[in-house]
Amino acid sequence: MARTKAKVTMEDLLRTDNFDFSTVQVMNEEGQIVNEELLGDITDEDMVGFMEDMVWARELFERSTALNRQGRLGFYAPTSGQEASQLGTVLATTEEDFLLPGYRDVPQLIKHGLPLTKAFLWSKGHVEGNNYPEDFKAYPPQIIIGAQYVQTAGVALGIKKNNRQAVAMTWTGDGGTSQGDFYEGINFAGAYKAPAVFVVQNNGWAISTPRSKQTAAVTLAQKAVAAGIPGIQVDGMDILAVYAVTKAAREYAIAGNGPVLIETLCYRFGPHTLSGDDPKRYQPEGSQDEWRAKDPLIRMRKYLTDKGLWSQEKEDEIVEKTKEEIKAAIKEADQVPKQKVSEFLKNMYETPDYVTSEQIEYYEAKENK
Repeated sequence: MARTKAKVTMEDLLRTDNFDFSTVQVMNEEGQIVNEELLGDITDEDMVGFMEDMVWARELFERSTALNRQGRLGFYAPTSGQEASQLGTVLATTEEDFLLPGYRDVPQLIKHGLPLTKAFLWSKGHVEGNNYPEDFKAYPPQIIIGAQYVQTAGVALGIKKNNRQAVAMTWTGDGGTSQGDFYEGINFAGAYKAPAVFVVQNNGWAISTPRSKQTAAVTLAQKAVAAGIPGIQVDGMDILAVYAVTKAAREYAIAGNGPVLIETLCYRFGPHTLSGDDPKRYQPEGSQDEWRAKDPLIRMRKYLTDKGLWSQEKEDEIVEKTKEEIKAAIKEADQVPKQKVSEFLKNMYETPDYVTSEQIEYYEAKENK
């Protein structure tokens, strides 16, 4: 992990001429508060809520992995190790904010209000997994690396033109910062002072490409300098720091100051996806052990337990409740009628061309036999 930033104010962090990109931290690996100033108005009740959400997310990862191996889920990108980064950012938003997630960011969508059944249908590749209610402010997860950054710039400009008190928030990984869409998105939003919060979840790996091969830049947060917007690097295993920085960034953007780029330093404990890669083949031996000691759940568990606000019994209750929630959602997803070939073809175009129309007719005839 990069050098930890000395005590600093949010005003300092959000200056466009701030070129100190050392890591912002509120709670260290030992579960100790090291920066009371940035803790702000976060209460003990908030912290318990954060822990409950991280336990939920970890169990969602465990059960989703099992369901994938059973063949009941399709594409799945593991989230273990990124709970503080994902939840610390999304919990700083409101239902009026518009989310543009990547494929690893399904937990954020669920916390934003997406039914779990819809998330499972998306993983299964069912069209209903992309069919969101009209008043739900989010796009389905983007598969193209970095493309959501350009989309976010456009959504944020729309928010500004409509005079809405909201932001567009998006996420990508360290690999996404090498895409042209990354710079185009932050530059466009910066030029028009569009209210966007761009998050880079630097988990150390873009599939098997290490962060050290991604760029010669010392940090990814400093890439904000070229766009003339604030860039902040935060301990992505520290949900308090992530939440505090994201909340301040959101307020900064809503006030008309333009976008903010946040780099969260985290680690994915599993493979890139469950589609085949094996991290043991490319991650250095021992790197997992080093980062598992920084696990966001471990530090928060220790802090809350020491204050008498957490217990194993409470955690077990959340795990069991989450299992039941998942069991009900996957059962509902399994009962949704399977898609037909003719339906895939109908979904391709608003008005099918001649060839597609012929194919629809052909497959409907086969399906109706």
